[in-house]
Amino acid sequence: MTKTVSTATAILLVAGAVLAESKSYPKAKVSFSDFKSLVASVETNRAQRLISFDTFLKMSKKPGVIILDSRSDFRFKRIHIKGAQHLGFSDFTQANLKKLIPAFDTTILIYCNNNFEGNQTDFASKVALPKAPSGNAVASQFAAQAKPIMMALNIPTYINLYGYGYHNVYELNELVDVKDPRVAFEGSIVKPLQLIRRP
Repeated sequence: MTKTVSTATAILLVAGAVLAESKSYPKAKVSFSDFKSLVASVETNRAQRLISFDTFLKMSKKPGVIILDSRSDFRFKRIHIKGAQHLGFSDFTQANLKKLIPAFDTTILIYCNNNFEGNQTDFASKVALPKAPSGNAVASQFAAQAKPIMMALNIPTYINLYGYGYHNVYELNELVDVKDPRVAFEGSIVKPLQLIRRP
């Protein structure tokens, strides 16, 4: 009896494994062609909406304007531009964006790590350095002179906002020193820093 049960169990396990292997799923909800089309339509719009820090600050004071920080929740809580709203890039969905920004015509100001220098802990530059091939001195020299690839979060943030229907987006286009007196930050590390800087 035990032998018969064991054989039946083995047959069921093999049949289950075969079914699992042959199961097919629909294609993932991913479309590179949609993304390429979106990038093409965004490019001109974005080029006209790259702004200086002075303009960024002036616009931020207007009623209804939102400063959007899409960095990680951890980094945002530590330090961000005063008054900024937060929605991590990985949490971008139509529903989440609508909750934070109900009107599509809202003026949205964006910035990211690559807009600030002087604090590589909280505003670490997103950049891919050229990879030097090993064992080839000439190729290594060329690689050392190659241009790094900027991996700033601003661009995917801008593209996604546009794709979700928010076309009134402006992007900070300067590299601002974190010690610039025009910058007002808030967050968990800001008060301790301010106390240290006091004379």
